[in-house]
Amino acid sequence: MQIVNARKWCVVGLMLAFSAASAMAKKPRRVDNQALRKAASNGDEWLSYGHDYTEQHYSPLKQVNDSNASQLGLAWYYQTSDDPGTVEGSPIEANGTLYFTATWDELFAVDARTGALKWKWIPEISHRNFSPANPNATDRIRVGPSVCCGPANRGVAIYDGKIYMGTLDGRLIAFDAETGKVVWQVQSAPEGQDYSITGAPRIVKGMVVIGNAGGEYAVRGYVDAYDAETGKRIWRTYTVPGDPAKPFEDPYLKRAAKTWTGGEYWKLGGGGAVWNAISYDPKTNLVYLGSGQGGPWVQKYRSPEGGVNEWLCSIIAVNADTGKYVWAYQTTPADNWDYDATQDMEFADLKIDGKMRHVIMQAPKNGVFYVLDAKTGKFISCKPYTKVTWATSFDPKTGMPTINKAMIYGENGTLVWPGPAGGHSWYAMSFNPDTKLAYIPEIKSTFLYVQAPNFKPEMGVYKWGITLGPPKLAPGATPPPRPGPGGEALEAWDPVTQSQRWSVDGFGGSFGGTMTTAGNLVFAASTDGDFAAFAADSGKKLWEAKVPPETGNPITYSIDGKQYVSVLAGRAGKSRLYTFVLGGNEPMPKIAPQTFRFGPPPPPAQPHQGGNQQNQNQN
Repeated sequence: MQIVNARKWCVVGLMLAFSAASAMAKKPRRVDNQALRKAASNGDEWLSYGHDYTEQHYSPLKQVNDSNASQLGLAWYYQTSDDPGTVEGSPIEANGTLYFTATWDELFAVDARTGALKWKWIPEISHRNFSPANPNATDRIRVGPSVCCGPANRGVAIYDGKIYMGTLDGRLIAFDAETGKVVWQVQSAPEGQDYSITGAPRIVKGMVVIGNAGGEYAVRGYVDAYDAETGKRIWRTYTVPGDPAKPFEDPYLKRAAKTWTGGEYWKLGGGGAVWNAISYDPKTNLVYLGSGQGGPWVQKYRSPEGGVNEWLCSIIAVNADTGKYVWAYQTTPADNWDYDATQDMEFADLKIDGKMRHVIMQAPKNGVFYVLDAKTGKFISCKPYTKVTWATSFDPKTGMPTINKAMIYGENGTLVWPGPAGGHSWYAMSFNPDTKLAYIPEIKSTFLYVQAPNFKPEMGVYKWGITLGPPKLAPGATPPPRPGPGGEALEAWDPVTQSQRWSVDGFGGSFGGTMTTAGNLVFAASTDGDFAAFAADSGKKLWEAKVPPETGNPITYSIDGKQYVSVLAGRAGKSRLYTFVLGGNEPMPKIAPQTFRFGPPPPPAQPHQGGNQQNQNQN
């Protein structure tokens, strides 16, 4: 009897031990500062917007590679909600769960193996009158946020058991990663004004860093850093100067105020919204902010006596601990064309002129690729990656442009390259440290800019300072040229030689971001909804799958020895998260008609240019 009891308790003990071991095995791995710093070498997960602190949208995974990418097939898909709008998000993956956002700030957590829903959160945000682009609109009832170009949300951040997301009505919210329960929320952007949040937060040394949108409405740009545990604000950094009668928040802003002359720019806000790109570099302990265009676009309406208007369209480097300026570099002085510098800012170590340099790279909307020293902001090189007419040349020592005065438009209108869609917008550029190439979703855009004759700013209405449609010409006057053909291209760019290595027309552009891997692959989408894999070194197409037109930024991760590739795609409330794997054999779902495309009304005299004529999906 004693032997039986001994065996019984032995079995019970083993069961308890097994149960404890299973519980430990299921405990989520902590995503902390150390995990984020090491994320570049972690191919199993995709822990932040750009994968890791380099923001390269690069994964070291290579199970899927240039020799077998043709064997990719659908593993599963998840249907999002039926609300109108486009999906622009970059999912993140941690501990076997995918977290992603859809239109109108809907947040989902699904099983990364199967796509089964774990939890979702739907905000209570009014959809009515959220962007009265028509200046003749009679409905002025303000019941929803001012949104430029669609109810977009580009993603979330994860840290220490919480998921963080910004919302269109200006909130920053922390959720429990396991349950979706709201832990805390703060009002980062003021209620009842023309601010919103569309970009993904970034995690920096236990802080959540978030910018905001609203550049189309001439808000004053700024970025906040909050304690990730409590939601307490630690610092705020403005991108453009405020009322000069009040103390300046930073010496760089005092300097900037001298470059805004005439008028009362601060009453319009001035612009400079950081609506997309924010990067952090542990090597320099700097947070880099990409600032947007001026508000209004037409400089004479915000700064009548000229000046370069610092720090619009700039890369601004601030101390991560304090938010104080360390350096700033302006890509488009005195911007008149909506040339945001809010595009991805990516870090790399490159051998330039025989010397290794730690650099920051950006391909902003102005059509020029920039390489700067990441620590000091010193200019290294720049060169146009698409057609550029707003500048005639660039100083080889500073990169400062010689503005083409013929491109400063008036009421008669001027045709300029690129247009307000830019040569590259929010769609992710990626960089492959193996090929040493950047992959730009290039937009070949042009636009007929026409200054509005009577500019009267109103709350909730676009403050561009331009008019859509043909200019009103005097009898017998020669009309300006009409926009020519536009287009899209996936462009492989060598940042050392500042030259194009290869290009594939019809992919990238304004129809999705890029992602690259150690398997010598780069993924991008086409104007027709072809999500494809290309050889990163040559541009040879290796595989494609039909998805709805317009995708977010793809990601890749690995679970149980299998590499998956996921991408959000679709619009008009018919979007899905598609996930592919080698040997996947799930049938691709039928694609419903994609009819909804949010944006300003198309100008009647300017034909649609390959998706680029409209100032779409910017903020």
